[in-house]
Amino acid sequence: MVMAQSLFMTLAREHPGVRIDVLAPAWSQPLLARMPEVNQAISVPIAHGELRLAARYRLGRQLRGRKYARAIVIPRSFKAALIPFFARVPQRTGYRGESRYGLINDMRPLDRQVLSQTVQRYVALSLERGVSLPPPVPYPHLTVDESNRAAVCERLGLQTGRPVVAMMPGAEYGPAKCWPAARFAEVARRLSEEGRQIWLLGSERDRPVAEEIVTGSGGQVFNLCGKTRLEDVVDLLSLVQLALTNDSGLMHVAAATGRHVIAIYGSSTPRYTPPLSDKAHVVYLDVECSPCFKRICPYGHTRCLNEISAAQVLDRIAEVSNAHL
Repeated sequence: MVMAQSLFMTLAREHPGVRIDVLAPAWSQPLLARMPEVNQAISVPIAHGELRLAARYRLGRQLRGRKYARAIVIPRSFKAALIPFFARVPQRTGYRGESRYGLINDMRPLDRQVLSQTVQRYVALSLERGVSLPPPVPYPHLTVDESNRAAVCERLGLQTGRPVVAMMPGAEYGPAKCWPAARFAEVARRLSEEGRQIWLLGSERDRPVAEEIVTGSGGQVFNLCGKTRLEDVVDLLSLVQLALTNDSGLMHVAAATGRHVIAIYGSSTPRYTPPLSDKAHVVYLDVECSPCFKRICPYGHTRCLNEISAAQVLDRIAEVSNAHL
């Protein structure tokens, strides 16, 4: 969803005055609210993977009265194309996929060699047919609510008198994207000794690994996992000097708040889904079996992550700190 903002920004730039409504899952609405290009977020009351044809038809009919001129369908699934079709949007743009001829009437071929990054594929859907070069990609930028930020800091007892480093140790995709908790803990301990405080950010699901980091670090580490809403994380990240993160959704959120980001890649690759920021710094070993894009290492060793030492990450943090902070 953060990467999709690059598409919205391109549409707003190329078509001044355009109204952009986004049909998306309810969980993403806090992020869409922080994108000034988006006029309205429309919640899809259908779980991921569910067909629920009648529900899609009802929502499509409800949207007919809005007289949309165009629908850009980012997912390549058959299901994703149904609502714009039922809404009778005259131009329905999307990539070829899942036998959805007719549902998509502005069908685009996907050249994976030319459009090697996910965000390029999103932005390219806004362009005229036949454009083959990778489009220029504007970097996402999420707005910050200062009043909410102050309220969250007060509720959680957070102070910013000492420099703050955010750590995002989770990744919804799976363990093949997660740097070991013990390494995060070692980095947290060293940074605490240097006088920095650590905020651990993530969902309730990330709380156990965050507790491992708290226990192993022995420093000034605050486990905020599960204590914040998504919009709260956006606001809190605007206060940190630097974010250390796995390749995850929160990595993209941190990059879109303008923070310096050090992103650790394992089974994925920064060539495909890089953090979209001039302030992003990547740690990636590029071992011979990567990227495999698996949730769990198929060989059982997860060398792509386990061979990244805390010392390597600390060196990168020092380089960034000395050069920019």
